Amino acid sequence: MPPKTGAPAPPCSACVRPLGLSRLRDTAGISLEEIAAGTKISLRFLRAIEAEDFDQLPGGIFNTSYLRQYAAAIGYDAGELLAHYDLKMNVTTSPKGPQREDGSRSLLDRWLGIPAQAQR
Repeated sequence: MPPKTGAPAPPCSACVRPLGLSRLRDTAGISLEEIAAGTKISLRFLRAIEAEDFDQLPGGIFNTSYLRQYAAAIGYDAGELLAHYDLKMNVTTSPKGPQREDGSRSLLDRWLGIPAQAQR
């Protein structure tokens, strides 16, 4: 048996409980076709959301937009769905702006006013 270090185990996508989105949608009496017509999200992506197969989504800001729209359509908390997505996809967000390997900041970072990280 490995020794306990007191640190929690990192989240794994296989350990995340499914939300049962299709069941919630069915309970709300809404079809995927109605959601597709109202949101202009393809049925393929809506099915991927319900199956929690987030790798099938187009990526980037489309994923969060699609998840928010889907949640609104079925009356589900968008924040909870996005948190579940982040946990399942092991998304990590850094409070600090992006930085190059050599420690310098890009012109775009300076222009946008992204704060510099502490000097080493």
